[in-house]
Amino acid sequence: MRLYDKGLIYRANRLVNWSSVLKTAISDIEVVFEDIEKRTYLEVPGYTEKVEFGVIIYFAYKLKDDPTQEIVVATTRIETMLGDTAVAVHPEDERYKHLIGKELVHPFIPERKLKIIADTFVEKDFGSGAVKITPAHDPNDYTCGERNKLEFINILTDEGIINENGGKFKGLPRFQCRKVIEEELKQLGLWKEKKNNKMRLALCQRSKDVVEPMIRPQWWVSCSEISKHML
Repeated sequence: MRLYDKGLIYRANRLVNWSSVLKTAISDIEVVFEDIEKRTYLEVPGYTEKVEFGVIIYFAYKLKDDPTQEIVVATTRIETMLGDTAVAVHPEDERYKHLIGKELVHPFIPERKLKIIADTFVEKDFGSGAVKITPAHDPNDYTCGERNKLEFINILTDEGIINENGGKFKGLPRFQCRKVIEEELKQLGLWKEKKNNKMRLALCQRSKDVVEPMIRPQWWVSCSEISKHML
């Protein structure tokens, strides 16, 4: 309690490595990586069918004010689109300058509008030059969300099941949801293509589960404050 009262430890929501099998956060040293060169099917604890990795999926979001216009984004984890709160473009990208500040419609959660924001972390020459932002489930998106004061929407339960923020997909295991969303995007005409994609897959060393970046309340040590007391 004395450390807490002095502001040396504190409780805060932060992005952690989450194991849905162990139902707990794990440290960085408990995460191992598997390099994947192309489309690969791997066994994942809790799933009877192997899960597809090593691919990137391109899909589109429609502009709210003009549904004839769209922005194409890409992701290796299509289920995380349920937690998207923005699409980022580079502020100097001529293709998108006129769209910055406008809104996109989420195809499965229509009441949620995704703002088109400008952020220099976007590589305008990579892919479509537009990046979907899921602040609660990706490290880069987390920092982008903090910079741009975006909403952080967690879409998963501790067990890796889609929660109430996932709309009609609530109750689906995350990798089952991945397959369902892909098919529904095709039906809506928003699915564009799927390509092989090199990736490093994070795995829990203990459970062999696929690690999920998740927002969770944790205890943290204020190293900057402690250093002041050591001087």
